[in-house]
Amino acid sequence: MEGRMQGKAPLSDSNRRIMDADAPPRRVYQAWKGSNIFFLGGRLIFGPDVRSLLLTVCLIVIPVILFAAVISGQLAHEYHNQIGGWVASVAIIFTAYIIVLLLLTSGRDPGIIPRNAHPPEPEDVGESSNLSEWPGGQHGSTGLPLTKDVLVNGVLVKVKYCHTCMLYRPPRCSHCSICNNCVERFDHHCPWVGQCIGKRNYRFFFMFVSSTTILCVYVFAFCWVDLRIIMDTHRCKLGRAIMKSPVSGILILYTFIAVWFVGGLTSFHLYLISTNQTTYENFRYRYDRKTNPHNRGLVQNFIEILCSRIPSSRNNFRAKVKEDSATFTSSLGMGRALSPPKMSVDLEMGMKRQTVAMEELEDLHSQIGSAMGLERCGTEPPHIVGRKGCSEIATDIEAFAEEFGLEQRFTERKKIEQRTSHNP
Repeated sequence: MEGRMQGKAPLSDSNRRIMDADAPPRRVYQAWKGSNIFFLGGRLIFGPDVRSLLLTVCLIVIPVILFAAVISGQLAHEYHNQIGGWVASVAIIFTAYIIVLLLLTSGRDPGIIPRNAHPPEPEDVGESSNLSEWPGGQHGSTGLPLTKDVLVNGVLVKVKYCHTCMLYRPPRCSHCSICNNCVERFDHHCPWVGQCIGKRNYRFFFMFVSSTTILCVYVFAFCWVDLRIIMDTHRCKLGRAIMKSPVSGILILYTFIAVWFVGGLTSFHLYLISTNQTTYENFRYRYDRKTNPHNRGLVQNFIEILCSRIPSSRNNFRAKVKEDSATFTSSLGMGRALSPPKMSVDLEMGMKRQTVAMEELEDLHSQIGSAMGLERCGTEPPHIVGRKGCSEIATDIEAFAEEFGLEQRFTERKKIEQRTSHNP
């Protein structure tokens, strides 16, 4: 055994990297292929435009600070009691609640569907595939149908194949071009929160928007109360009252503009919830012109979206995952790349299951043999500069076979080849 180990030539650098199984495993969020940004070791996941979240926080917090510091103080002075303190406390507590909803919307998995490591097998697609939508009924580059039909509440719905995630998107799922992920029940990508809005954070998004609308109305109303008190106390008109309390005038203008934005969003999403639509579906499919297979009635729609249990994330971003040692390509002079062994990656469990077929190992051997001219190795000296020796190639292949537990079958194949070469 010792003589056999000494007789083996060392592996090349590329093959050593491929077969290095002792490298420290990375976590799922470190090997993530989407455009997301992670914080706290994968505990928080944001979109690539997370910086806009800081702007959103400032647009909420700064007006409330002015309101609590200036307007509530003026109210306390005018009324000669603690009403100003109560007004400020309610505004601050409600603002903190809104910030929590904002973080729950922006910092959690919106419903990302894990990618496949390789396209599904054609036999797994089933007979429900439909190519009539595509010109000429062509298949994609993977040979799979570009769409297939699924039944949703008795209505036939087309689902598309995602070439990036290598899967058929479930109904109501769409691929976000900004985050580069397929998101379940995709509504839209919101730049104000820096995250996709999907199945797992839509409820918090709606609560955030509606609560912000209430906060705007609250600040707007008490700023008007402050101006009214000034007008009554000093017996002046509105313009002079604004001159005496310019902060009230600024906040009235600011909240009036903001309430049209967040209030309009709240009204629009109330309509979407009542009809069980998403923003994407409303602009893309126009369900008001045809049957919506997801509409279950007004009450059931609100219960499903606002009161049902939020599903657990399909991804464990902190799970450890080993490097995919099979994802390599080697140019062999003929311009043909070696086919990597199949890898099945389960991102949901954060683990990898590797299966290597003997046929692939044989194909690897035949490709190296044809590219490097194994049949001429016996007539060429092994010390030619710039060419890998025949013995070194053979030991590399033996190492592959030993790594994947196929050494015995590989040795039998090698004996057969030697016997055939000696007896032409």
